[in-house]
Amino acid sequence: MSQEEVVGEETVVPKGAKGEQVAAFRKAPASSRTRSVAFMGLTIALIAVSAWVVVPLGPIPFTLQMFAITFAICVLTPKEATAAIFGYELLGAVGVPVFSGMRGGIGVLAGPTGGFLWGYLIGVPLAALFLKAVGSRRNLVTDAMAGVIFTAVAYACGWLQYMFVGQVDPLTAFLTSCAPFIVLDLAKIVAAAVCARAVRRVVG
Repeated sequence: MSQEEVVGEETVVPKGAKGEQVAAFRKAPASSRTRSVAFMGLTIALIAVSAWVVVPLGPIPFTLQMFAITFAICVLTPKEATAAIFGYELLGAVGVPVFSGMRGGIGVLAGPTGGFLWGYLIGVPLAALFLKAVGSRRNLVTDAMAGVIFTAVAYACGWLQYMFVGQVDPLTAFLTSCAPFIVLDLAKIVAAAVCARAVRRVVG
């Protein structure tokens, strides 16, 4: 046979696939890919639900998103975590009410608090890659550090956009958009890291 195909219990490799493609198909059987897609879908739903839990604290609402996203970073692979957050943002951008306060649309991304959402797109891959680099040395502290990396990036982006869109000075922007949430978000990061380790022990 000029094209390699694996049948039976193994994954069927499409004709034309060679080298690394064949290896990738063998390493990722259909059941594994289905499980990965299911995890990403559940993660998107978890992030959306966590955004609907809103406690008003001035212009920036308190939500459980930092917990949910840190949890996802610690449980999923880097590719899965990145795909999940991009999927979540895409749903919100097209108008599905998955953002805080059950809002959706480009207007939320372009508004004063939209910088946090943009920060998620940068912070999640960075934090996930950090955990990948840590590898077998992962523990509760490194998982929490990944959450801090993600949160710091989200804060930076949120602070910048709030400053420019809200037309306020840097200090006012920080005191309004970041400072009230630091302690609460650190607590959510630790809680997410603890829960993630328990879940990883169960699901493998």
